[in-house]
Amino acid sequence: MKLIVKFNAVLLAASVLGLAATAGVTHRMLEDKARAETLHNARLMLEAAQGMRTYTSERIHKLLQTQMKYTFLPESVPSFAATEAFNALRRTMPEYGYKEAALNPTNPRDRVTDWEADIVSQFRNDPNRGEIVGERETATGRSLYLARPIKIVDANCLTCHTTPEMAPKTMVDAYGPANGFGWKLNETIGAQIVSVPTAMHEKQTRATMLGFMGSIALVFALVFVTLNVMLGVLVIRPVTRLSASAERVSLGEENVPKFQSSTQDEIGGLARAITRMRASLEKAMVMLEGEPVPSAASARVSTSAQHR
Repeated sequence: MKLIVKFNAVLLAASVLGLAATAGVTHRMLEDKARAETLHNARLMLEAAQGMRTYTSERIHKLLQTQMKYTFLPESVPSFAATEAFNALRRTMPEYGYKEAALNPTNPRDRVTDWEADIVSQFRNDPNRGEIVGERETATGRSLYLARPIKIVDANCLTCHTTPEMAPKTMVDAYGPANGFGWKLNETIGAQIVSVPTAMHEKQTRATMLGFMGSIALVFALVFVTLNVMLGVLVIRPVTRLSASAERVSLGEENVPKFQSSTQDEIGGLARAITRMRASLEKAMVMLEGEPVPSAASARVSTSAQHR
């Protein structure tokens, strides 16, 4: 097997292993980064929803109190305002979902499902817990969710949610006396939940991964070609010429051109060593050719002397 083939085999194996290791580490880092970015966006959305709830409770509800005596206006309800604002946001970010899930809501659309009830229970069991992050299986694939508790911290909320008798008549007429009552101050009654398919950040990870690994593969290819060219010019070609020259000298050919090399590297040292060896060999051949060949008589005398 030629030296260039061995070199390329080793280099190719090292490149494949290096790309595989880089791909594994990079994928994990990009996946974590994409997940963190998704959760960051979800937190911003929850903050925006909470801001809408606060604004509605402090400003809009007071402005609509008079009209509420004659007709119920859901726009005065903080959870309704936050949900509708988020629905408007989903026109540009349809992947994200938002729900204010409550155990005993006034509006039936806000009632918890089984998995949402588990989240609310966790908040109720641990009042100091401020956030829950998790994943779950859905009909369309895995979904990442971020949840925060909804607590009754404003006593004004109890005006509408303590008993049907204390609540505005128009609200009771709209939703009935069976839902959304019995709430207590500082009680966790539900959770704000933002959810997004994991396929979203996985898609982002794949796109970034392909671009990054494509760049790395291109760099590896350029290094591969560069090393092959350098190996061919600096090592393979000089060694091949040295080998051919040494082969011709070993076969007794005359007038073999001397291999000239002015470099101070290993190839230059090898060339000079072969040149010196060739010169020594030529001198030895000249000395052998100039030594007289002993005659047959002298050979017999020498043999007889040795027997004595």
